[in-house]
Amino acid sequence: MSQEPAPYGPAPYESASYEPAPYEPAPEDKFSFGLWTVGWQGRDPFGDATRRALDPVETVHRLADLGAYGVSFHDDDLIPSGTDGTGREAVLKRFRQALDATGLVVPMATTNLFTHPVFKDGAFTANDRDVRRYALRKTLRTIDLAAELGAHTYVAWGGREGAESGAAKDVRAALDRMKEALDLLGQYVTEQGYGLRFALEPKPNEPRGDILLPTVGHALAFIERLERPELFGVNPEVGHEQMAGLNFPHGVAQALWAGKLFHIDLNGQCGIKYDQDLRFGAGDLRAAFWLVDLLETAGYQGPRHFDFKPPRTEDLDGVWASAAGCMRNYLVLKERAAAFRTDSAVQEALRAARLDELARPTAEDGLAGLLADRTAYESFDAQAAAARGMAFEQLDQLALNHLLAAV
Repeated sequence: MSQEPAPYGPAPYESASYEPAPYEPAPEDKFSFGLWTVGWQGRDPFGDATRRALDPVETVHRLADLGAYGVSFHDDDLIPSGTDGTGREAVLKRFRQALDATGLVVPMATTNLFTHPVFKDGAFTANDRDVRRYALRKTLRTIDLAAELGAHTYVAWGGREGAESGAAKDVRAALDRMKEALDLLGQYVTEQGYGLRFALEPKPNEPRGDILLPTVGHALAFIERLERPELFGVNPEVGHEQMAGLNFPHGVAQALWAGKLFHIDLNGQCGIKYDQDLRFGAGDLRAAFWLVDLLETAGYQGPRHFDFKPPRTEDLDGVWASAAGCMRNYLVLKERAAAFRTDSAVQEALRAARLDELARPTAEDGLAGLLADRTAYESFDAQAAAARGMAFEQLDQLALNHLLAAV
């Protein structure tokens, strides 16, 4: 069946009343949003939608006005499930026209393998073989669409790949099936000549009680078992790691260290609870500061993708204000982090904390040199070393001063 696109015209577009952000985003900031983020209608397990559906074309124009660089999507976000060939082409034509008119790009795409009841036991790891084959074909269609629209990254989130009871899922067999699926996807993009890389998105729980590949570390270990590990990296999300009580900047740092940070999802989270998807900067502001500091000092070149949900309390003006807030908060934190790094007092505090020593190899003289060096053990004064202060409190307070603009 085909579905008529939602009406889009000057009247609703010109009615927006959000305030322009004093920190103006630009395309070079590479801020992107998913259609499912600003398009979330506020429906949750306990309440119905509080906002109307957004036409993807309207979303593209609104995001462009806010200063965004890109827009991403699940297949069903852009082309509703069940749309026939004629309807599909009509949707794609309008979407391409909106991209061309605004200059927005599609940096990433993914597949919805979690909403339809057929995926109630997962997709790539469903016990039912026919469901797994359907999930693969659905994903291959999305990969074609992603390549057609110029995406460079395909994100794979296995939100239903898990279990609530021990006997229901043979986890070793499920990991075999996950590997099989991703190996097939890697083979497909290679044979098609697509310039796509895959980013696995970890999450510990919700909607399943326990999801496979729950953290960045799990995903990194899994990737090394794939046939084409060079095609696979991770897409860590702020809230997902923090739901497990983990330090998100540390997880991102390990992904960078491994050369596997292919994409990143930015949002806000207040501790260990359900996935809140707050706007970026809300929740753990200190972690957001250190995250921005890390991404900027590490030279991360990928999109800064906001995977958040405007609260269901907001009307559409509130949706766009929330989206603008994500970008503004990133730019403010980027400014604060840069000021922190260039502060002479901070440079002195970093030396007092001996960060320069951490960057130096422990045994550049090799094993033989280490064993021959009596100062490394025989004459090492452990008591004197133990008495040395680390000056971490002064360094941390300087960071807080910059975060609060109290310098």
